[in-house]
Amino acid sequence: MELTLPNLLFVLLAGWLAGWGAARVGYPSVLGELVVGILLGPPVLGLLQGSPALAVLAELGILLMMLYVGMEIDPRELGKASWGGMLAAVGGFVTPFVLAYVTMIWFGLPPLGATFVGIAAGVTSLTTKSRILVDLRLLDTRIAHVMMAGALISDTLSLILFAGVLGVVEAGAVDAVGILIVAAKVVVFFAVTFFSGLRVFPIVGKWLTRVGLASRTFHFTFVLLLAVAFGELAHLAGLHAILGAFLAGLFLRDNVLGRSLSHDLLGAVREASIGFLAPVFFVTAGFEVTLGVFRTDLPLLAALVGVATVAKIFGTAAFYVFSGNGWREGLTIGAGMNGRGAVEIIVAGIALEAGLISRDVFSILVFMAIFTTATVPFLLKWGTEWLKRRGELIRSSEQRRGMVVVGGGPTARALSRLIAPTRPVHLVDSNPARCHTARMEGLLATCGNAFEEQILGEAGASDAQTLIAMTPNVEVNALVAQLARSVFLIPEILMIRDDSRGSGDRSAREHLKAGRLFGSNIDLSLWDRRITQGTTTETVIPVTAELGAASRWMQDRQRDGSILPLIIRRDGEAIPFESDEPLRQGDEIVALEQIAVPAGAGDQFDALVAEAPVLDVSGAMRLEEFFALLAEGLAEHLDLPANQIFDRLWRREQAGSTVVVPGLAIPHLPLEGEGRFQIFVGRARDGIQFPTHMEPVVAVFVLASTPDQRTAHLRALSAIAQLANSPGFEERWRNGTGEAAIREIVRSATRRRFEGTSTPDDGSPGQRQRPLEPTVHDGE
Repeated sequence: MELTLPNLLFVLLAGWLAGWGAARVGYPSVLGELVVGILLGPPVLGLLQGSPALAVLAELGILLMMLYVGMEIDPRELGKASWGGMLAAVGGFVTPFVLAYVTMIWFGLPPLGATFVGIAAGVTSLTTKSRILVDLRLLDTRIAHVMMAGALISDTLSLILFAGVLGVVEAGAVDAVGILIVAAKVVVFFAVTFFSGLRVFPIVGKWLTRVGLASRTFHFTFVLLLAVAFGELAHLAGLHAILGAFLAGLFLRDNVLGRSLSHDLLGAVREASIGFLAPVFFVTAGFEVTLGVFRTDLPLLAALVGVATVAKIFGTAAFYVFSGNGWREGLTIGAGMNGRGAVEIIVAGIALEAGLISRDVFSILVFMAIFTTATVPFLLKWGTEWLKRRGELIRSSEQRRGMVVVGGGPTARALSRLIAPTRPVHLVDSNPARCHTARMEGLLATCGNAFEEQILGEAGASDAQTLIAMTPNVEVNALVAQLARSVFLIPEILMIRDDSRGSGDRSAREHLKAGRLFGSNIDLSLWDRRITQGTTTETVIPVTAELGAASRWMQDRQRDGSILPLIIRRDGEAIPFESDEPLRQGDEIVALEQIAVPAGAGDQFDALVAEAPVLDVSGAMRLEEFFALLAEGLAEHLDLPANQIFDRLWRREQAGSTVVVPGLAIPHLPLEGEGRFQIFVGRARDGIQFPTHMEPVVAVFVLASTPDQRTAHLRALSAIAQLANSPGFEERWRNGTGEAAIREIVRSATRRRFEGTSTPDDGSPGQRQRPLEPTVHDGE
């Protein structure tokens, strides 16, 4: 079996040009490939010829195409359509089978031959239809999942019946035992493939990753081997190999290969199948046509094509209406399932070889495959446009409701709290303290690196309609947004705008077609700080007229940077405020507005507390656990590794207890350098068990300072010690809700406050200090 390279070259070239031409006029490239096979092949011009080598390539092409379709389809969506797929399969097989059988008996064909024709009429081609779904971009719709499930069930039924009929022919009578044996083989096949896919594949995938065999080339070969192996299993079970390849692709999910690798391999399989080998199959399929049937058997050809088409479409719709999804969707699915091809031609070829049908009937079946397949893009395109106009074309992306917010700072949490009542919201942040605070505020939060697919997956990215990237780092935002779009296929991406970072921010947003969150350039760190300090208030602004894009409204409102619009309330929904979102009459804009803070309202300690990170924990906790959580939260503020912070806190505690009064501890965290002094506040409602004290600690103030800040350190110690003696402090401390409330409890406590300014102890420029003379200030 020699492969003639010039013949292969011209087959590929003809298929590529014809497919490109068909796509240019709005139809699937498969139609062009079939037509060019007829025109340039033996039926008309005879410029191209088939060969055994081309037949092998064509068979490999349909195997790879089915592998690709299996990898493309989400089994969860396929499972949702299983009932509809069963109804479509039964209606789409039984109706054309019966009517085609009756038609062939009417035209004088023997019963066995008529049975084979009925089977061929009932077949739904996975390969032909899958290619059309790809070209028309319908793979993410419900009708596509129903058609794929229906075709899988239909072809299985067809091949089981086909095998049973062959048993009848060989035995000369109905062989019930033969049919049972074939059915048993099918059951074993599905049992083996499902067990392998669900149990064995994930274990093998993890093992390959663990031993370092994670290259793209290795996995591509591994995937091809699995497809061929599953194809052979199907063949051994009396089914066609394309069913095995399809199931192999279906089981090669993210838990086997990982999302990034699965995405890369999906592209590689697509190019190898649809871009190279599948056109060989469709072009050479055109070679099998005999045009003489138009002269000798035109009435039979017309009757069979008409019956097969009408019975497939209306039979499918009649059964599918019981799914509850409507008769219009049923008709569209029937039109999509009307395509035939590989399986039908295989059935016809075996029947011809067995002498059950004549060559003319064989040619009629080939033409039926071509004509019915040719109707699919026209009818399916018309049907889907019909559903679109009526708003009844259901896409998987339209069923997504979730939102993933990358970044757990105060502004991100404020936005999430407003949206969470109307749709699922999940925050992602690498800072455990921020994640803990988000959970305390009633939000869902996943702690981890958003660059990791597993973390985004745990945050519900697979079901998310929107991803909001709002970390202070625009490069991080761009990379996470790219991952969300390319791997998780999240339709809507929103990013904060920071033009101060240069053109990179704008180019990243333009490349991803991402919307501009908040409609204008903002300083996220500034707003985080304002919220932390309690210098913002929530305001509702009604929209009294049609105002156009939100960005235009922001041009007049954001000049002084004192307002930050968070959401648009519309018809019970909370829509993130995004630059291109139109503002309509009746909308309400919920925004944060900066409020003025009167001068002299407190001393340096109050100012430090206003900016201090707050760690609010619940549940009884050991000191090591609290210090570990605290260290993670302080790492980014102090630019120190978390393990170093933990070691310093732990060593200081080992040197002597930092509990100053029952329930209150003031750990000291020494820092290197000069002029650095910060306060960190922790509250544990159920208490932290310090080693040398029986009573749990509920209030922790960590003082982080360099050696030159001794005066500031002593004043802070004095101020904190006075808090415990402030009337009602303990009760308010335990019952306060949220960071702002905790800061207000400290600010409003009765204690001595230092006024004025001074320089650091060593006289060098640095931290602002208060003079030693105190005044009494009740904080009210």
